Amino acid sequence: MKTNRYRTLVAVMLVAGIGMTAAACSDSKSTKDTGSGDKSAGAKLDPSTKVTISVDCMPPTTKKPERKQWLDDIAEFKKLYPNVTVNSKDAFPCEDPAKFTAMMKGGTQTDAFYTYMTDKNQVLDAGQGADITAYVTPETVPSLNDIDPNVLNVLKDGGKLYGLPTSNYQMGLIYNRKIFTQAGLDPNKPPTTWEGVRAAAKQIQDKLGSQGIHGFMENAGGNQGGWHFTSELYGLGGQMTSEDGKKAAFNTAEGKQLLQTLHDMRFTDNSMPASPGLVWGDVQKAMGTSKVGMYVGAPDDVQLVVQQYQAKFEDLGMAPIPGGKTSLFGGADYMFKKSDTPDQIKAGIAWINFKFLTLEKGQFNYARNKGDGIPVGLPQPFFFTGASKDKDTATKTANATVPVENFATYVAAGVPVKPEPPNAQKIYTAIDTVMSGALTNKNADVGKLLSTAETQVNTLLAASQ
Repeated sequence: MKTNRYRTLVAVMLVAGIGMTAAACSDSKSTKDTGSGDKSAGAKLDPSTKVTISVDCMPPTTKKPERKQWLDDIAEFKKLYPNVTVNSKDAFPCEDPAKFTAMMKGGTQTDAFYTYMTDKNQVLDAGQGADITAYVTPETVPSLNDIDPNVLNVLKDGGKLYGLPTSNYQMGLIYNRKIFTQAGLDPNKPPTTWEGVRAAAKQIQDKLGSQGIHGFMENAGGNQGGWHFTSELYGLGGQMTSEDGKKAAFNTAEGKQLLQTLHDMRFTDNSMPASPGLVWGDVQKAMGTSKVGMYVGAPDDVQLVVQQYQAKFEDLGMAPIPGGKTSLFGGADYMFKKSDTPDQIKAGIAWINFKFLTLEKGQFNYARNKGDGIPVGLPQPFFFTGASKDKDTATKTANATVPVENFATYVAAGVPVKPEPPNAQKIYTAIDTVMSGALTNKNADVGKLLSTAETQVNTLLAASQ
Protein backbone atom coordinates (compact mmCIF):
# COMPACT_ATOMS: atom_id res chain seq x y z
CA MET A 1 0.00 0.00 0.00
CA LYS A 2 0.20 2.76 1.65
CA THR A 3 -3.42 3.85 1.39
CA ASN A 4 -4.54 7.42 0.71
CA ARG A 5 -2.33 8.49 3.59
CA TYR A 6 0.79 7.22 1.95
CA ARG A 7 -0.33 8.30 -1.48
CA THR A 8 0.00 11.89 -0.34
CA LEU A 9 3.15 11.35 1.63
CA VAL A 10 5.25 9.59 -0.96
CA ALA A 11 4.56 12.39 -3.38
CA VAL A 12 6.13 14.80 -0.95
CA MET A 13 9.07 12.73 0.18
CA LEU A 14 12.22 11.75 -1.64
CA VAL A 15 14.39 12.36 1.38
CA ALA A 16 17.65 10.73 2.40
CA GLY A 17 17.91 8.33 5.31
CA ILE A 18 19.56 5.46 7.10
CA GLY A 19 17.75 2.22 7.81
CA MET A 20 16.24 -1.00 6.65
CA THR A 21 13.20 -0.38 4.51
CA ALA A 22 11.69 -2.15 1.58
CA ALA A 23 8.62 -2.14 -0.59
CA ALA A 24 6.05 -4.71 -1.50
CA CYS A 25 2.62 -5.76 -2.70
CA SER A 26 0.91 -8.86 -3.98
CA ASP A 27 1.32 -10.56 -7.33
CA SER A 28 -1.32 -10.09 -9.96
CA LYS A 29 -3.59 -12.91 -10.93
CA SER A 30 -2.85 -12.05 -14.56
CA THR A 31 0.30 -13.31 -16.23
CA LYS A 32 -0.52 -12.30 -19.78
CA ASP A 33 1.96 -10.42 -21.93
CA THR A 34 1.13 -6.78 -21.35
CA GLY A 35 4.00 -5.05 -23.03
CA SER A 36 6.83 -5.07 -25.50
CA GLY A 37 9.56 -6.55 -23.32
CA ASP A 38 10.31 -9.24 -25.87
CA LYS A 39 10.64 -6.83 -28.80
CA SER A 40 13.91 -5.25 -27.77
CA ALA A 41 16.81 -5.35 -30.19
CA GLY A 42 19.04 -4.62 -27.20
CA ALA A 43 18.54 -3.43 -23.67
CA LYS A 44 20.46 -0.17 -23.99
CA LEU A 45 19.21 2.85 -25.91
CA ASP A 46 21.02 3.66 -29.14
CA PRO A 47 22.51 7.16 -28.64
CA SER A 48 21.66 8.07 -32.22
CA THR A 49 17.96 7.44 -31.68
CA LYS A 50 15.92 10.51 -30.78
CA VAL A 51 13.11 9.76 -28.38
CA THR A 52 10.67 11.73 -26.25
CA ILE A 53 9.10 10.41 -23.06
CA SER A 54 6.60 11.80 -20.59
CA VAL A 55 7.14 11.22 -16.86
CA ASP A 56 4.86 12.19 -13.98
CA CYS A 57 5.43 12.99 -10.31
CA MET A 58 7.62 16.04 -10.83
CA PRO A 59 7.64 17.80 -7.42
CA PRO A 60 5.20 20.72 -7.21
CA THR A 61 6.36 24.33 -7.11
CA THR A 62 5.50 24.40 -3.41
CA LYS A 63 8.39 21.99 -2.81
CA LYS A 64 11.05 24.37 -4.03
CA PRO A 65 14.25 22.40 -3.28
CA GLU A 66 12.82 19.16 -4.66
CA ARG A 67 11.47 20.93 -7.75
CA LYS A 68 14.81 22.59 -8.41
CA GLN A 69 16.64 19.30 -7.99
CA TRP A 70 14.30 17.59 -10.43
CA LEU A 71 14.91 20.25 -13.08
CA ASP A 72 18.64 20.21 -12.43
CA ASP A 73 18.66 16.43 -12.81
CA ILE A 74 16.73 16.68 -16.07
CA ALA A 75 19.41 19.04 -17.36
CA GLU A 76 22.25 16.77 -16.22
CA PHE A 77 20.50 13.74 -17.68
CA LYS A 78 20.20 15.58 -20.98
CA LYS A 79 23.99 15.93 -21.09
CA LEU A 80 24.34 12.17 -20.76
CA TYR A 81 21.50 11.43 -23.17
CA PRO A 82 21.22 14.37 -25.60
CA ASN A 83 18.95 12.26 -27.81
CA VAL A 84 16.29 11.94 -25.06
CA THR A 85 13.68 14.58 -24.25
CA VAL A 86 11.93 14.16 -20.89
CA ASN A 87 8.62 15.95 -20.59
CA SER A 88 7.76 16.18 -16.90
CA LYS A 89 4.22 16.27 -15.55
CA ASP A 90 3.65 18.21 -12.35
CA ALA A 91 1.36 16.10 -10.20
CA PHE A 92 0.60 16.46 -6.50
CA PRO A 93 -0.22 14.13 -5.00
CA CYS A 94 1.62 11.84 -7.40
CA GLU A 95 -1.34 9.51 -7.41
CA ASP A 96 -4.98 10.06 -6.60
CA PRO A 97 -6.83 6.72 -6.34
CA ALA A 98 -9.94 7.75 -8.30
CA LYS A 99 -7.95 9.54 -10.97
CA PHE A 100 -5.53 6.65 -11.21
CA THR A 101 -8.38 4.22 -11.84
CA ALA A 102 -9.79 6.48 -14.54
CA MET A 103 -6.32 6.81 -16.05
CA MET A 104 -5.95 3.03 -16.24
CA LYS A 105 -9.33 2.68 -17.90
CA GLY A 106 -8.57 5.38 -20.43
CA GLY A 107 -4.89 4.66 -20.97
CA THR A 108 -4.03 8.31 -20.35
CA GLN A 109 -1.00 7.79 -18.12
CA THR A 110 2.44 9.13 -18.96
CA ASP A 111 4.98 6.92 -20.72
CA ALA A 112 6.69 6.21 -17.40
CA PHE A 113 4.10 6.52 -14.65
CA TYR A 114 4.29 6.59 -10.86
CA THR A 115 2.43 3.88 -8.95
CA TYR A 116 2.25 2.33 -5.52
CA MET A 117 3.30 -1.27 -5.44
CA THR A 118 -0.20 -2.35 -4.49
CA ASP A 119 -1.34 -0.89 -7.82
CA LYS A 120 0.47 -3.54 -9.83
CA ASN A 121 -2.58 -5.81 -10.00
CA GLN A 122 -4.78 -2.98 -11.17
CA VAL A 123 -2.32 -1.91 -13.84
CA LEU A 124 -1.85 -5.42 -15.20
CA ASP A 125 -5.52 -6.32 -15.04
CA ALA A 126 -6.24 -3.17 -17.05
CA GLY A 127 -3.66 -4.27 -19.60
CA GLN A 128 -1.72 -1.04 -19.14
CA GLY A 129 1.71 -2.27 -17.96
CA ALA A 130 4.63 -2.99 -20.26
CA ASP A 131 6.90 -5.95 -19.60
CA ILE A 132 10.35 -4.42 -19.09
CA THR A 133 12.25 -7.61 -18.31
CA ALA A 134 14.44 -7.53 -21.40
CA TYR A 135 15.45 -3.93 -20.82
CA VAL A 136 16.53 -4.13 -17.18
CA THR A 137 20.05 -5.52 -17.00
CA PRO A 138 23.23 -4.69 -15.05
CA GLU A 139 24.19 -2.66 -18.10
CA THR A 140 21.14 -0.39 -17.97
CA VAL A 141 20.75 -0.47 -14.17
CA PRO A 142 24.28 -0.96 -12.75
CA SER A 143 23.02 -1.37 -9.18
CA LEU A 144 20.52 -4.06 -10.23
CA ASN A 145 22.23 -6.96 -8.47
CA ASP A 146 22.37 -4.98 -5.22
CA ILE A 147 18.67 -4.09 -5.15
CA ASP A 148 16.91 -6.09 -2.45
CA PRO A 149 15.24 -9.07 -4.19
CA ASN A 150 12.18 -8.57 -1.98
CA VAL A 151 11.67 -5.20 -3.65
CA LEU A 152 12.06 -6.46 -7.20
CA ASN A 153 10.00 -9.59 -6.64
CA VAL A 154 6.87 -7.63 -5.86
CA LEU A 155 7.23 -5.83 -9.18
CA LYS A 156 7.21 -9.14 -11.01
CA ASP A 157 4.34 -11.22 -12.31
CA GLY A 158 4.78 -14.62 -13.90
CA GLY A 159 8.54 -14.13 -13.81
CA LYS A 160 8.33 -10.87 -15.77
CA LEU A 161 9.38 -7.48 -14.41
CA TYR A 162 6.95 -4.57 -14.71
CA GLY A 163 8.44 -1.77 -12.65
CA LEU A 164 11.46 -0.22 -10.97
CA PRO A 165 11.40 0.94 -7.33
CA THR A 166 11.88 4.54 -6.25
CA SER A 167 10.95 4.59 -2.54
CA ASN A 168 9.96 2.25 0.24
CA TYR A 169 9.10 2.00 3.90
CA GLN A 170 9.06 -0.46 6.77
CA MET A 171 6.62 0.09 9.59
CA GLY A 172 7.78 0.80 13.12
CA LEU A 173 6.92 2.68 16.30
CA ILE A 174 7.32 6.45 16.12
CA TYR A 175 7.63 8.12 19.50
CA ASN A 176 8.14 11.54 21.03
CA ARG A 177 11.41 11.54 22.95
CA LYS A 178 10.56 14.78 24.72
CA ILE A 179 7.28 13.35 26.01
CA PHE A 180 9.08 10.19 27.10
CA THR A 181 11.51 12.24 29.16
CA GLN A 182 8.72 14.33 30.70
CA ALA A 183 6.88 11.14 31.67
CA GLY A 184 9.95 9.61 33.28
CA LEU A 185 10.62 7.11 30.47
CA ASP A 186 14.03 6.50 28.92
CA PRO A 187 13.92 7.89 25.35
CA ASN A 188 16.86 5.68 24.43
CA LYS A 189 14.96 2.53 25.38
CA PRO A 190 11.62 2.65 23.55
CA PRO A 191 9.23 -0.29 24.01
CA THR A 192 9.51 -3.16 21.55
CA THR A 193 6.51 -5.26 22.68
CA TRP A 194 2.82 -4.46 23.06
CA GLU A 195 3.12 -5.01 26.78
CA GLY A 196 5.83 -2.37 26.82
CA VAL A 197 3.84 -0.02 24.60
CA ARG A 198 0.80 -0.33 26.82
CA ALA A 199 2.80 0.31 30.00
CA ALA A 200 4.59 3.31 28.50
CA ALA A 201 1.36 4.74 27.14
CA LYS A 202 -0.31 4.48 30.54
CA GLN A 203 2.65 6.12 32.25
CA ILE A 204 2.51 9.02 29.79
CA GLN A 205 -1.22 9.32 30.32
CA ASP A 206 -0.90 9.26 34.10
CA LYS A 207 1.90 11.82 34.13
CA LEU A 208 0.85 14.16 31.32
CA GLY A 209 -2.82 13.48 30.64
CA SER A 210 -3.86 16.65 32.47
CA GLN A 211 -1.95 18.59 29.77
CA GLY A 212 -3.99 16.98 26.99
CA ILE A 213 -1.21 14.54 26.09
CA HIS A 214 -2.13 10.94 25.33
CA GLY A 215 0.15 7.93 25.47
CA PHE A 216 -0.80 6.34 22.16
CA MET A 217 -2.99 7.01 19.14
CA GLU A 218 -4.44 4.65 16.59
CA ASN A 219 -6.25 4.89 13.26
CA ALA A 220 -9.71 3.53 12.51
CA GLY A 221 -10.78 4.97 9.15
CA GLY A 222 -9.81 5.84 5.62
CA ASN A 223 -8.18 2.40 5.17
CA GLN A 224 -5.65 3.56 7.74
CA GLY A 225 -7.22 1.36 10.40
CA GLY A 226 -6.91 -1.73 8.25
CA TRP A 227 -3.38 -0.86 7.23
CA HIS A 228 -2.32 -0.34 10.86
CA PHE A 229 -3.99 -3.55 12.03
CA THR A 230 -2.12 -5.42 9.31
CA SER A 231 1.18 -3.84 10.28
CA GLU A 232 0.68 -4.59 13.95
CA LEU A 233 -0.50 -8.15 13.33
CA TYR A 234 2.62 -8.79 11.26
CA GLY A 235 4.68 -7.62 14.22
CA LEU A 236 3.12 -10.40 16.29
CA GLY A 237 3.90 -12.97 13.61
CA GLY A 238 0.38 -13.14 12.22
CA GLN A 239 -0.80 -12.77 8.66
CA MET A 240 -3.85 -11.34 6.93
CA THR A 241 -4.45 -14.10 4.39
CA SER A 242 -3.46 -17.67 3.78
CA GLU A 243 -0.24 -18.24 1.84
CA ASP A 244 -2.17 -18.67 -1.39
CA GLY A 245 -4.11 -15.45 -0.76
CA LYS A 246 -7.47 -17.20 -1.00
CA LYS A 247 -8.64 -17.08 2.64
CA ALA A 248 -8.61 -14.59 5.51
CA ALA A 249 -6.14 -15.55 8.24
CA PHE A 250 -6.37 -12.74 10.78
CA ASN A 251 -9.08 -14.15 13.03
CA THR A 252 -6.53 -15.85 15.24
CA ALA A 253 -5.17 -15.68 18.75
CA GLU A 254 -2.71 -13.00 17.59
CA GLY A 255 -5.47 -10.95 15.97
CA LYS A 256 -7.64 -11.12 19.07
CA GLN A 257 -4.69 -10.32 21.32
CA LEU A 258 -3.84 -7.23 19.29
CA LEU A 259 -7.39 -5.95 19.10
CA GLN A 260 -8.05 -6.58 22.79
CA THR A 261 -4.86 -4.76 23.74
CA LEU A 262 -5.86 -1.71 21.72
CA HIS A 263 -9.38 -1.81 23.18
CA ASP A 264 -8.03 -2.04 26.73
CA MET A 265 -5.58 0.80 26.14
CA ARG A 266 -8.51 2.93 25.06
CA PHE A 267 -11.13 1.99 27.67
CA THR A 268 -9.23 0.52 30.64
CA ASP A 269 -6.09 2.65 30.63
CA ASN A 270 -7.61 5.68 28.88
CA SER A 271 -4.23 6.15 27.25
CA MET A 272 -5.72 6.96 23.83
CA PRO A 273 -7.81 9.94 22.80
CA ALA A 274 -11.57 9.40 22.68
CA SER A 275 -11.61 9.75 18.90
CA PRO A 276 -9.24 7.61 16.82
CA GLY A 277 -7.64 8.89 13.66
CA LEU A 278 -10.18 8.69 10.85
CA VAL A 279 -8.28 10.26 7.97
CA TRP A 280 -4.67 10.42 6.97
CA GLY A 281 -2.86 13.10 8.94
CA ASP A 282 -4.74 12.79 12.23
CA VAL A 283 -2.03 10.89 14.10
CA GLN A 284 0.75 12.81 12.36
CA LYS A 285 -0.73 16.09 13.53
CA ALA A 286 -1.03 14.77 17.08
CA MET A 287 2.62 13.76 17.08
CA GLY A 288 3.77 16.97 15.42
CA THR A 289 1.97 19.10 18.00
CA SER A 290 3.24 16.97 20.93
CA LYS A 291 -0.18 15.65 21.88
CA VAL A 292 0.65 11.96 21.64
CA GLY A 293 3.59 9.89 22.85
CA MET A 294 3.56 7.04 20.30
CA TYR A 295 1.94 5.64 17.19
CA VAL A 296 2.72 3.05 14.55
CA GLY A 297 3.97 4.56 11.30
CA ALA A 298 6.63 4.71 8.63
CA PRO A 299 9.94 6.63 8.82
CA ASP A 300 8.89 9.32 6.37
CA ASP A 301 6.32 10.50 8.91
CA VAL A 302 9.21 11.93 10.90
CA GLN A 303 10.02 14.31 8.07
CA LEU A 304 6.36 15.21 7.62
CA VAL A 305 5.65 16.14 11.23
CA VAL A 306 8.72 18.37 11.23
CA GLN A 307 7.87 20.09 7.96
CA GLN A 308 4.14 20.44 8.47
CA TYR A 309 3.75 20.81 12.22
CA GLN A 310 7.09 22.33 13.24
CA ALA A 311 8.18 19.43 15.41
CA LYS A 312 11.92 19.03 16.01
CA PHE A 313 13.97 16.10 14.76
CA GLU A 314 15.73 15.82 18.10
CA ASP A 315 12.35 15.24 19.79
CA LEU A 316 11.41 12.28 17.57
CA GLY A 317 12.58 8.70 17.48
CA MET A 318 11.71 5.28 16.04
CA ALA A 319 11.66 1.75 17.35
CA PRO A 320 10.85 -1.47 15.49
CA ILE A 321 7.27 -2.63 15.11
CA PRO A 322 6.04 -4.01 18.46
CA GLY A 323 6.63 -7.74 18.59
CA GLY A 324 9.34 -7.59 15.95
CA LYS A 325 8.42 -10.87 14.23
CA THR A 326 7.89 -9.33 10.79
CA SER A 327 7.21 -5.83 9.52
CA LEU A 328 4.92 -4.71 6.74
CA PHE A 329 6.72 -3.02 3.92
CA GLY A 330 5.55 -1.19 0.83
CA GLY A 331 6.42 1.71 -1.40
CA ALA A 332 6.35 3.29 -4.83
CA ASP A 333 7.77 2.64 -8.25
CA TYR A 334 7.53 3.55 -11.91
CA MET A 335 5.81 1.38 -14.47
CA PHE A 336 5.68 1.80 -18.22
CA LYS A 337 2.75 2.30 -20.55
CA LYS A 338 1.87 -0.71 -22.65
CA SER A 339 1.89 1.35 -25.83
CA ASP A 340 5.44 2.63 -25.26
CA THR A 341 7.91 1.89 -28.00
CA PRO A 342 11.02 -0.10 -27.07
CA ASP A 343 13.05 3.12 -27.30
CA GLN A 344 10.67 4.92 -24.94
CA ILE A 345 11.02 2.10 -22.41
CA LYS A 346 14.80 2.22 -22.71
CA ALA A 347 14.82 6.00 -22.28
CA GLY A 348 12.47 5.78 -19.30
CA ILE A 349 14.65 3.18 -17.61
CA ALA A 350 17.71 5.37 -18.19
CA TRP A 351 15.97 8.31 -16.48
CA ILE A 352 14.68 6.28 -13.54
CA ASN A 353 18.10 4.72 -13.07
CA PHE A 354 19.71 8.16 -13.04
CA LYS A 355 17.19 9.82 -10.75
CA PHE A 356 16.27 7.03 -8.34
CA LEU A 357 18.73 4.14 -8.53
CA THR A 358 22.23 5.60 -8.88
CA LEU A 359 24.34 6.12 -5.78
CA GLU A 360 25.34 9.76 -5.17
CA LYS A 361 22.99 10.91 -7.96
CA GLY A 362 19.39 12.06 -7.94
CA GLN A 363 17.64 11.20 -4.70
CA PHE A 364 20.89 9.69 -3.35
CA ASN A 365 22.87 12.89 -3.80
CA TYR A 366 23.08 13.48 -0.06
CA ALA A 367 25.64 16.26 -0.28
CA ARG A 368 23.22 18.20 -2.47
CA ASN A 369 20.29 17.42 -0.20
CA LYS A 370 22.27 18.71 2.75
CA GLY A 371 23.10 21.93 0.91
CA ASP A 372 19.48 22.40 -0.15
CA GLY A 373 18.18 21.94 3.38
CA ILE A 374 16.58 18.55 2.75
CA PRO A 375 17.14 16.40 5.84
CA VAL A 376 19.70 13.64 5.53
CA GLY A 377 19.88 10.70 7.94
CA LEU A 378 16.29 9.53 8.22
CA PRO A 379 15.90 5.73 8.01
CA GLN A 380 14.52 5.85 4.48
CA PRO A 381 14.75 5.24 1.57
CA PHE A 382 16.70 2.01 1.52
CA PHE A 383 16.55 -0.88 -0.91
CA PHE A 384 20.21 -1.69 -1.51
CA THR A 385 22.21 -4.68 -0.33
CA GLY A 386 25.88 -5.63 -0.54
CA ALA A 387 28.48 -3.10 -1.64
CA SER A 388 25.84 -0.59 -2.71
CA LYS A 389 24.30 -0.70 0.75
CA ASP A 390 27.66 -0.14 2.42
CA LYS A 391 28.51 2.80 0.17
CA ASP A 392 25.05 4.33 0.52
CA THR A 393 25.11 4.08 4.32
CA ALA A 394 28.56 5.62 4.52
CA THR A 395 27.55 8.54 2.30
CA LYS A 396 24.36 9.15 4.26
CA THR A 397 26.20 9.07 7.55
CA ALA A 398 28.85 11.48 6.31
CA ASN A 399 26.18 14.00 5.29
CA ALA A 400 23.66 13.42 8.07
CA THR A 401 21.81 16.51 9.30
CA VAL A 402 19.42 14.77 11.70
CA PRO A 403 20.28 12.83 14.88
CA VAL A 404 20.65 9.33 13.44
CA GLU A 405 21.04 7.91 16.93
CA ASN A 406 17.33 8.60 17.50
CA PHE A 407 16.55 5.86 15.01
CA ALA A 408 19.25 3.42 16.10
CA THR A 409 16.84 0.94 17.73
CA TYR A 410 14.72 0.80 14.59
CA VAL A 411 17.73 0.41 12.30
CA ALA A 412 19.50 -2.20 14.40
CA ALA A 413 16.46 -4.45 14.82
CA GLY A 414 16.67 -5.88 11.31
CA VAL A 415 13.06 -7.06 11.45
CA PRO A 416 12.21 -9.39 8.53
CA VAL A 417 9.84 -7.78 6.07
CA LYS A 418 6.51 -9.01 4.76
CA PRO A 419 4.50 -7.64 1.84
CA GLU A 420 1.01 -6.30 2.03
CA PRO A 421 -1.80 -8.82 1.49
CA PRO A 422 -3.46 -9.36 -1.88
CA ASN A 423 -6.36 -6.98 -2.51
CA ALA A 424 -4.94 -4.89 0.29
CA GLN A 425 -7.17 -1.86 -0.10
CA LYS A 426 -10.39 -3.87 -0.01
CA ILE A 427 -9.17 -5.80 3.02
CA TYR A 428 -8.21 -2.58 4.77
CA THR A 429 -11.69 -1.19 4.22
CA ALA A 430 -13.19 -4.22 5.96
CA ILE A 431 -10.73 -4.00 8.85
CA ASP A 432 -11.45 -0.29 9.33
CA THR A 433 -14.77 -1.38 10.79
CA VAL A 434 -13.01 -3.75 13.17
CA MET A 435 -10.67 -1.05 14.42
CA SER A 436 -13.46 1.49 14.72
CA GLY A 437 -15.56 -0.93 16.74
CA ALA A 438 -12.73 -1.75 19.12
CA LEU A 439 -11.73 1.88 19.65
CA THR A 440 -15.15 3.52 19.95
CA ASN A 441 -17.30 0.90 21.69
CA LYS A 442 -16.49 0.15 25.33
CA ASN A 443 -18.49 -3.06 25.13
CA ALA A 444 -17.04 -4.26 21.85
CA ASP A 445 -16.75 -8.00 21.29
CA VAL A 446 -13.40 -8.29 19.51
CA GLY A 447 -14.04 -11.90 18.54
CA LYS A 448 -17.29 -11.00 16.83
CA LEU A 449 -15.71 -8.03 15.07
CA LEU A 450 -12.98 -10.25 13.66
CA SER A 451 -15.40 -13.03 12.68
CA THR A 452 -17.62 -10.61 10.77
CA ALA A 453 -14.64 -9.12 8.97
CA GLU A 454 -13.33 -12.62 8.21
CA THR A 455 -16.56 -13.46 6.38
CA GLN A 456 -16.41 -10.21 4.42
CA VAL A 457 -12.78 -10.69 3.42
CA ASN A 458 -13.34 -14.31 2.38
CA THR A 459 -16.14 -13.13 0.12
CA LEU A 460 -14.05 -10.47 -1.56
CA LEU A 461 -11.07 -12.80 -1.95
CA ALA A 462 -13.28 -15.42 -3.57
CA ALA A 463 -14.61 -12.82 -5.99
CA SER A 464 -11.08 -11.82 -6.98
CA GLN A 465 -9.93 -15.33 -7.91
